[in-house]
Amino acid sequence: MSSDNLLELFTSEFVKLEKLVNEINPTNQLPANQIVEVYYQITNISSMISVIKPQFDQSLDDSSCTKILNAEKFISEIFNLTIHPKIMENIVNSISNITRNLQSLNSEQKSKETIENEAKLYEKLREIMSTKEFVKQYDSGLSND
Repeated sequence: MSSDNLLELFTSEFVKLEKLVNEINPTNQLPANQIVEVYYQITNISSMISVIKPQFDQSLDDSSCTKILNAEKFISEIFNLTIHPKIMENIVNSISNITRNLQSLNSEQKSKETIENEAKLYEKLREIMSTKEFVKQYDSGLSND
């Protein structure tokens, strides 16, 4: 892949990342698929940066260097310092709320509807907990940097 094609790909992937991050309202609970998509794109861009920078350090023009530096700044300052902690906080709060709701359900005589609602809560809890593990992997990568 030529350097121009690689930088073009990098630019289009970074635009996708910015769009995904701008769609996030960190005060709202995000669906698991949206969380995974954002973290996937962050990892994708970070990987591209680590490939592009050393390979083209001497041959990058000022515009390309600026794009890479802006992407690094976006990830480190906007995502890692602001959005990532809020997502993690929302996940932890969601797990607590669902767990509390499940514990408050009366375990005595349950109707079919109560059992179905309880099953949905358990499914949601499982989904959020696996998303939390996914996000924690990103988090541990941050602490290793």
